[in-house]
Amino acid sequence: MPLGLGRRKKAPPLVENEEAEPGRGGLGVEDPGPLGGGGVGGPQMGLPPPPPALRPRLVFHTQLAHGSPTGRIEGFTNVKELYGKIAEAFRLPAAEVMFCTLNTHKVDMDKLLGGQIGLEDFIFAHVKGQRKEVEVFKSEEALGLTITDNGAGYAFIKRIKEGSVIDHIQLISVGDMIEAINGQSLLGCRHYEVARLLKELPRGRTFTLKLTEPRKAFDMISMRSGGGRPGSGPQLGTGRGTLRLRSRGPATVEDLPSAFEEKAIEKVDDLLESYMGIRDTELAATMVELGKDKRNPDELAEALDERLGDFAFPDEFVFDVWGAIGDAKVGRY
Repeated sequence: MPLGLGRRKKAPPLVENEEAEPGRGGLGVEDPGPLGGGGVGGPQMGLPPPPPALRPRLVFHTQLAHGSPTGRIEGFTNVKELYGKIAEAFRLPAAEVMFCTLNTHKVDMDKLLGGQIGLEDFIFAHVKGQRKEVEVFKSEEALGLTITDNGAGYAFIKRIKEGSVIDHIQLISVGDMIEAINGQSLLGCRHYEVARLLKELPRGRTFTLKLTEPRKAFDMISMRSGGGRPGSGPQLGTGRGTLRLRSRGPATVEDLPSAFEEKAIEKVDDLLESYMGIRDTELAATMVELGKDKRNPDELAEALDERLGDFAFPDEFVFDVWGAIGDAKVGRY
């Protein structure tokens, strides 16, 4: 069936077409959130975690980002288990862990832990800090936010566009977890669901955001970042390989992505931000994996519908993804 002819009802873009910046990657790894948020393919039921004997026996070093002794963690196969291991190491409730960065204690959106960890990466866990409630007047359709999630039920701010509505509110910062909009809890929601709710808020009205910021170290107090820099590129680990976290099946040790895969993932991640207001390198990597051997856009559309149908990607987005993968294949960066 030709693409767009009876394939599905076209879904409008959720967020305005902002300029996109490649980042370390969204955290939408293939792992359901604690309150029902789906993984990369939406709300699917995965297989139970593999027995410990089948899990890679890898040891990673970790610290709390605001300061702590160094801990050692091992035996995890997905993000929820990783957070649980970190919580055990520091005697914290697992729900206190918001997200992790690799090789830096700062709230650096280019260093977010996604679906892959370099075998020599050092993990810094960012835990819940100050809670705050902010009223926002939506004077424009575009709020200037890019949303990501941690793969375990928390959505948070990945980037704030310079000069935007949100940029003028100093209480809102990159790294803030969005707990609720107008009293509606967002715990367990995926990034695209939060982006849709923000987009659907009526212009010319005031709405309330309930936020939690990550606990800050002394040298991070008063620091406010707009997010990743355009052109910085995804960084998928500094070790000799990567541990890829999965919800269905054991975690696997893989080689670093090829130059083609890395560039294609970056370009698809840019398209996710442009069309949907989210960044998610694991979702982008899944789309590249589905599309790299397809012969035409129609085959890609069918594969995306089968695996990622809950996202209801618009037809023009699928065409652009096909073009981005093709450009990366022939070295057109």
